[in-house]
Amino acid sequence: MLINHPQTVAELEELYPLYEVALVSNDVETLTKMFWSAPEVMRFGVSENLYGVEELEAFRRGRPSVGLARTIKRRDIVTFGEDVGSITLEFEREGPEGKVIRGRQSQMWARMPEGWRIVAAHVSLLA
Repeated sequence: MLINHPQTVAELEELYPLYEVALVSNDVETLTKMFWSAPEVMRFGVSENLYGVEELEAFRRGRPSVGLARTIKRRDIVTFGEDVGSITLEFEREGPEGKVIRGRQSQMWARMPEGWRIVAAHVSLLA
């Protein structure tokens, strides 16, 4: 199996910043489009488990759109062949009273007929 095919890594490196901008600006349409539009897609969040594109979109539309800015401290991309890859990262954001909140995120991406899509995601905070 081909690990870290340079062109595939480059494609995901180009896509990820678009996701990050959509995330911190709560651009629901772009975020929804970046996820696989299927009942099998899932996202485990800090306090929610979301299954299917409808649950993901409803969550995005219902959450507050303030305090989403974050600083990425580390980001790693690993690809498997030319059609599957993972993006993992560690981030920090400002919490109440200026306290730093640390978190992590993982995403599995797959090349679909309509382009790259996130098929599974996980976000959690560190104590």
